[in-house]
Amino acid sequence: MKVSLIPQRHLLASFTRLPRPVRFLVASRAYRRTINTTPTKKRLNSSLAVETGAHAAYEEAILHGKRSHTKAPEGALSPLQQYYKLVESGTLRADDHQTRIIQRLQRLHDDLANYEPPLVATPSSSNSLFSRIFSIGTPETPGLPPDQVPLGLYLYGDVGTGKTMLMDLFFNTLQPHIKRKRRVHFHAFMIDVHKRVHEAKIKLGLKGGDPIEPVARDLANEAYVLCFDEFQVTDIADAMILRQLFERLMSYGVVCVMTSNRHPDDLYRNGIQRSSFVPCIDLIKARSEVTDLDSGTDYRRLPRTLSHVYYDPLDERTRLEFTKLFHAFTRGSPDDPLVHDRTLTTWGRKIPVPQSTSTVAKWKFDELCGRALSAADYLEITKNFGTIFVEDVPKMGLSQKDMARRFITFIDACYENKIKLFISSEVPITKVFADDPSADGQGISDHMRSVMDDLGLSSDVVGSSSMFSGEEELFAFARCCSRLVQMGSKEWAESAGHH
Repeated sequence: MKVSLIPQRHLLASFTRLPRPVRFLVASRAYRRTINTTPTKKRLNSSLAVETGAHAAYEEAILHGKRSHTKAPEGALSPLQQYYKLVESGTLRADDHQTRIIQRLQRLHDDLANYEPPLVATPSSSNSLFSRIFSIGTPETPGLPPDQVPLGLYLYGDVGTGKTMLMDLFFNTLQPHIKRKRRVHFHAFMIDVHKRVHEAKIKLGLKGGDPIEPVARDLANEAYVLCFDEFQVTDIADAMILRQLFERLMSYGVVCVMTSNRHPDDLYRNGIQRSSFVPCIDLIKARSEVTDLDSGTDYRRLPRTLSHVYYDPLDERTRLEFTKLFHAFTRGSPDDPLVHDRTLTTWGRKIPVPQSTSTVAKWKFDELCGRALSAADYLEITKNFGTIFVEDVPKMGLSQKDMARRFITFIDACYENKIKLFISSEVPITKVFADDPSADGQGISDHMRSVMDDLGLSSDVVGSSSMFSGEEELFAFARCCSRLVQMGSKEWAESAGHH
């Protein structure tokens, strides 16, 4: 058996199952071969002649960041090839500025072709010869030098500049040999990080220690290509964790691709103790190619035909129509009957589901947003159900601000997970936050008008609201209205809901 011919990841997986004397022999031979062998560089053989069915299966497997055993089809496309293919098919419109952005994705795609950092070593009292040879992150070698790690990407721009499309295009065209990869919405990523840090603290116990290091090590070993969609920092707890986490991840050779609404210099601008977060901003700028996506074209302002997914006002006719629609979605196979009072569990908490099948669920607004549910709870709901009905959404004022915030968080979760959403509301859905739904936007502040213009919203669609204050809140409110409009389109209704 020739050790040099075994892929490193396979060798690592099977090494611990060998008897101790054999492990020592294998490690010794591997060491001799390692110091006398120059690794052969692999190159991706790209071709436009691909089989659509194979690509569909492959893209489905990697779209959610799964480390699947699904093999990439022969002749997998590069970002530029995939972009030109989508333009040629009419799926995308040709755009010179976007083409230049794709060229940056292509640069990173090529840089990753021959890059695979070793696993990060787990500190132990018995630091074996094998782990020293095939791992990084030991006390003697704390990480990879920056010049050995490809430069990541930080893509920023307003809503409608195609950030998510670009992120998906890049992730779906990563070379087949890259198995350690993850594409995740940043909000969901931070929920995962907080959970891991909590578990690390429990393991450290009374003796204490640094809980960030083991979390960074595990994340780096799971994925050395990390794609974050909608990167933003609004919480001091996130800011303090991110500074330490990013320093370690990048030292371990992790390459980050991020999309955001803001330039790095504008992250956490008015946050508490922002000076402590500035080194993280400097690190992002140093280890990423920062690129502005704004070309003046808003891809969400293209004409759309609204379908009937929102119902108002809350009268008898609306209730009857909404109930009939729900029954139409849940009267399917007898093998998937309507269940009352189902329960989901996340982080040890129970989430009641009043009515549901395996794919469709319905809540009243008070059941969904009148209780102290978090972003993690809403993400769990949207992971389990592809179609969601929410009934009796009221017009909200200052006294319902907490419910309004939860509703915005819920809509964000539905949007990110491509949920088919049906809502019945007291007033038109985009005006549930308006002080006077019939005022057609009178009294909107100049700043709010600017935000709405960036999002492609007109004042007669949204109305005015004094409920939200501060730049972050105003943007979240306007973005929610923008997403509700998009999720009410015929295109969304036809493409969403497939889990």
